[in-house]
Amino acid sequence: MKKRFKRNKVQGTAERPRLVVFRSLNNISAQVINDDAGKTLCSASTLGKEYKKYGGNLVAAKEVGKSIAQKLIATGVKKVVFDRNGFLYHGRVKALADAAREGGLEF
Repeated sequence: MKKRFKRNKVQGTAERPRLVVFRSLNNISAQVINDDAGKTLCSASTLGKEYKKYGGNLVAAKEVGKSIAQKLIATGVKKVVFDRNGFLYHGRVKALADAAREGGLEF
């Protein structure tokens, strides 16, 4: 119920897609979604081979944030809406968001 309510409040458009963060015990992932078209523009996760050495820690979250920023800027989008997906803005979620901002995204 909580996630459904938040998703109705946080909507992504073609101009400002939604950057969604998912965090589990061992991994963290982010994807950018255009809710108008129902399409995922890009994604990054610690499940990839290049992030296996970090696990799901803060360093991995920062790397995922940098990666998602690079991929999204390559598609020509710089502004996003941040959807923390019900997780507290602290720790790995905050590290991912800060790295995405350092990578050039605005939110």
